[in-house]
Amino acid sequence: MTVALTRLLESERAAFVAKRPRSHQLAERARPHWLSGVPMHWMADWGTPYPLFVARAEGVTLTDVDGAPYTDFCLGDTGSMFGHSPPAVASAIALQASRGLTCMLPDERVAAVGEQLAQRFGLPVWQVMQTATDANRAALRWARALTGRPKILVFQGCYHGTVDETMVRRRQGRAVMREGAIGPALDYSQAAMVVEFNDVPALERALQSGDIAAVIAEPVMTNIGMVLPAPDYLETLQALCRRHGTLFIVDETHTLSSGPGGYAGAHGLSGDFWVCGKAIAGGLPCAVLGFTADVEARMQRVLASRTGGHSGMGTTLAANPLVFAALEAALGHLHTEATHTTMQEAANRLEQRLLKIFTDRSLDWHVSRVGARIEFGFGPAPGNGSEAEAAMRPELEHALHLWLLNRGLLVTPFHNMMLTAPMLQRSHIDALCAGIAGFLDIVDRASLRTIPPS
Repeated sequence: MTVALTRLLESERAAFVAKRPRSHQLAERARPHWLSGVPMHWMADWGTPYPLFVARAEGVTLTDVDGAPYTDFCLGDTGSMFGHSPPAVASAIALQASRGLTCMLPDERVAAVGEQLAQRFGLPVWQVMQTATDANRAALRWARALTGRPKILVFQGCYHGTVDETMVRRRQGRAVMREGAIGPALDYSQAAMVVEFNDVPALERALQSGDIAAVIAEPVMTNIGMVLPAPDYLETLQALCRRHGTLFIVDETHTLSSGPGGYAGAHGLSGDFWVCGKAIAGGLPCAVLGFTADVEARMQRVLASRTGGHSGMGTTLAANPLVFAALEAALGHLHTEATHTTMQEAANRLEQRLLKIFTDRSLDWHVSRVGARIEFGFGPAPGNGSEAEAAMRPELEHALHLWLLNRGLLVTPFHNMMLTAPMLQRSHIDALCAGIAGFLDIVDRASLRTIPPS
């Protein structure tokens, strides 16, 4: 980090503290009772001197406890992709709240919601989980049960929630446990193979081993920056899985931004399983796991042959009536052509504005996009997770994010991800672009170089 960037960061931190006394008070009060002062650890990952406490969230506007408003492009890291508290979903939840929150019996809307899921996302059979982590874990368990194979395949830099066997990386040609994983019960690298995204020969070599139960993949990698698939790569991946008897799990938790049917619907991609969490029910904790009729038939054979006892999948609160109220409202009002058209028009506008900002300043930064989800990064667009990881500039990102936050603009703290909710206005995009341009114009050129200064 250059001296100039360090001074800018110090100045922005001081500005944050000066304007947010109530958040400071609440942070001090919370510190003795919550690990790192927050109920979930990533709430402390925003690069701020202390957490920003929120009083209200509606549409694309957050209001903090000191009364300051923010235009939110992070949107709960996709959970509120359609805006905070969409009216149809909020009304459905409020109505159901007085009629019962949870019970271990199917809600009266189960049949109708199943029909809607099948129609919208193209798979006939479904299960409901509480998070995408739960759904991915269940899909991987089923894959091993259905194939009798012990291992899974993931891509370098992937993230599929906190599923243990996906918390691996490729280092020096082999799978190892992901750096920073806390207290793993086993060395889960023995249960997974890791290859680079977009590398067809490596994928084929791995699948030829014959012990891979499933490949789990986002159609576009999104948690290591954004890595787009090379032309025909996903079609080749799909074909190779079928050739080698390996099941294909499509994780659309972030690529749901592609359209009403997700990336798979927009691009004709068909997996054996389809997983989506976060925004699927408008932001209420919920995830869905869809699968083909063939997979369901194979599941039934496993179920018929197994002894009693806990399956290791599912939680007591999953598939509760509140979830089905939210799912029904979201499927009817959010996962629509009209909603996604509005979101993608705004995303296109933001993408073009960002490209012009970088070009005008002779920066070789790239902008990647999948539907209403946009990310920019330093240098050319990466072709795999290792390239994306090598190009990251965390100090520069933290400074930029804090600069924007102090000007009432929120982007995702972990990287440079932005979402364009349907109620986002042109003026919001103008403000964000002005904020980014202002930062670039005040930061010294050495800090903006693709290769960070030593």
